[in-house]
Amino acid sequence: MKKASALAFVLVLSAVLPAKAVSPQNPIVETTLGAASGRVDPATHVSSFKGLPFAAPPVGDLRWRPPAPPVAWKGVRDGSQFSASCMQRVHGDFLPWTKEFLVQGQVSEDCLYLNVWTPRAVKDANLPVIVFIHGGAFTEGSGAIVLFDGTNLASTGVVVVTINYRLGVFGFLAQPELTAESSHHSSGNYALLDQIAALKWVRSNISDFGGDPHRVTIWGQSAGAFSVGALLASPEAKGLFDRAMADSGLGVAELPMPNLKAAEKNGKKFAAEHHAGSIKELRAIPAEDLLSGPQDGPMPFSPIVDGWVLPETPNTLNEKGGGNDVPIITGYQANDWLMSLIRVHNAQEYDEQVRRMYGAMADEFEGLYPGRSPDEIGRSLSESGRDRDRVSMFLWSKERLKHYRGPVYTYFFDRAIPWPQHAEFGAFHSGELPYFFRNLQVLDRPWEPVDHQVSQIASSYLKAFASSGSPNASGLPGWPAVNPASPQTMEIGAKTQPMPLADKAKYGFWVRYLSSPESKNAPPF
Repeated sequence: MKKASALAFVLVLSAVLPAKAVSPQNPIVETTLGAASGRVDPATHVSSFKGLPFAAPPVGDLRWRPPAPPVAWKGVRDGSQFSASCMQRVHGDFLPWTKEFLVQGQVSEDCLYLNVWTPRAVKDANLPVIVFIHGGAFTEGSGAIVLFDGTNLASTGVVVVTINYRLGVFGFLAQPELTAESSHHSSGNYALLDQIAALKWVRSNISDFGGDPHRVTIWGQSAGAFSVGALLASPEAKGLFDRAMADSGLGVAELPMPNLKAAEKNGKKFAAEHHAGSIKELRAIPAEDLLSGPQDGPMPFSPIVDGWVLPETPNTLNEKGGGNDVPIITGYQANDWLMSLIRVHNAQEYDEQVRRMYGAMADEFEGLYPGRSPDEIGRSLSESGRDRDRVSMFLWSKERLKHYRGPVYTYFFDRAIPWPQHAEFGAFHSGELPYFFRNLQVLDRPWEPVDHQVSQIASSYLKAFASSGSPNASGLPGWPAVNPASPQTMEIGAKTQPMPLADKAKYGFWVRYLSSPESKNAPPF
């Protein structure tokens, strides 16, 4: 038998043999539920353990209930494959997001699983832990997306965990009958409870994978960043993590969040549209048939103020204290503003849009960001969106520091993925993720040496933060914590250095606007 064939035979045989005969290529870790075998990446020697349950399948009578404890198993669970992703519509590319950013493969209600990558699959190695919470507008996404593979980030000396959580109507349906069922007199926010259940699993099990359960960083992007904001505020998440990082999400202009009564009204409308007279009838409808419903607003099913998981909005609690006091990193991408762009084609449309957005402050806005020609409109939309995002997160941080001891670090990521065919997208929403995950090779792009340098710096900041609560470490450009008296942020890109938020006049405008009644029209990014 040739050497390559023999190796393949050993690897296949090891997957079916009992635990005592499993090859050293497949490490085994004992969890609180049973033993699981992983796979070792030959290039990095990082072990991965995929598809580990942290809650019971939320199906049948468990649909729209808080996550229940998972069932233990006997023998050795095969950790070589991802679980199904949570219920969602699976679609092709929609630019700027190509297939590497999107869910591929099977979706199911039986989806409450997580994945672990570790450079040392031995108990009590005490490595820092990073738990990544995916984005996707609370309607799509998965811990199994290829771009989120934790191998390369884990190879720097951290344990990486990615999780699934219920999405859309499955994750956030509120309804009077569900509220009546609850001992907490609450419904909705099941997705946040899933995230909390995953963090409880991490606290109980991660030391067996080489992680330090007292150095857990939650890291979310987009809807994952809004989740981080919710977990920072939630009393149910207290003590489950030690640091937090949010990419595109934490600012004084926040995601609109209905209260329980408003969410229940939306839930009743959803039930009526599906001809269900009770929760029992709604639970009996096949999951695939529930992937349609009321579309009032951009996120018809998302976090709510339910009185239990979230007693108030995250920003309200940020302004008065409460929740989790931990070190925080938050940042925006240079072109996050494209997510909220309303197309305008001429100076008249620009002026009409400005007056809708800025009301009594419209003239001042147009004086700072004029729009007399198509080119000038494009520049003003870009500059105003970037200035607003930088000032918004600084004001959020400034407010937080009045009530919390944990430091806050902010960044502005402006390195665009090189993409000659679509240079118009620039540093688009979620474009930082290949850099922080060290997964540039996942995307077929004409990478330049500077991209690898940015990836090394960004991921090193993340590792340092997970290790100590500060992104600063030897060999990295110094990153100052937010100082309320010094309006600046950390630029991460071809240049990595502190930068001003905006010029003096524009900074003053945004400070006044974001504290004015007109700011109710401000997008979250």
